[in-house]
Amino acid sequence: MRNMPAVLVVEDEPAIAELIAVNLRHNGFRPTWAMDSASAQRELDAAVPDLILLDWMLPGESGLSLAKRWRSESRTKDIPLIMLTARGDEMDRVAGLDAGADDYMAKPFSTKELLARVRAVLRRRGPDPSKELYSVAGLSLDAATHRVSFYGEPLKLGPTEFKLLQYLLGHAERVHSRAQLLDKVWGDHVYIEERTVDVHVKRLREALGAAGTMVETVRGAGYRLTAKPLAAAVAHEKSGD
Repeated sequence: MRNMPAVLVVEDEPAIAELIAVNLRHNGFRPTWAMDSASAQRELDAAVPDLILLDWMLPGESGLSLAKRWRSESRTKDIPLIMLTARGDEMDRVAGLDAGADDYMAKPFSTKELLARVRAVLRRRGPDPSKELYSVAGLSLDAATHRVSFYGEPLKLGPTEFKLLQYLLGHAERVHSRAQLLDKVWGDHVYIEERTVDVHVKRLREALGAAGTMVETVRGAGYRLTAKPLAAAVAHEKSGD
């Protein structure tokens, strides 16, 4: 069972966007196309991708401006980003990298090179396997001590629910299909029906109590852990009444 990284392609030229998307699909990626800054923001609001391919010259807000804004926001600041542009001189490359791009490709470019750079950026910006502490909106997990707490109060989770929560906390706000969760949490060498994920998500929500609302079902897509500090805090206070 193979995990397919999601790539948001922000490009206003349909022919170029289609060429990129076809090559991404044929090489194990899941592309989504946005033709301008407004549609790109809508896609990001709906789901956080694994990587963004961003054209500099867009209708309305420029790709450079988008990169700067996304790098300044906590939800999007860590998304790997490659800038695509016809502007290829040194000053433009420096401007793109200073805006927060992880890499920069001048048009026209080879699709093989683009795919190689996508893979390289994902390797560089992949999750830190040594990370042991996770915390989102009062919900904390310590992998070293195998402890979970919500606003300081300990929670008891089973081993599978613990692994599931660890993965969701490490990729907060991103939507994960059942197949992706099976791949990352159970491992692709284990055959388990996808509906098994639903059972463990239900158990995880029950074990989290008031924080269980942070694990959202995204209809037709899968699950995500989202930061809802206000709602979670209110529920937490009510549970203590």
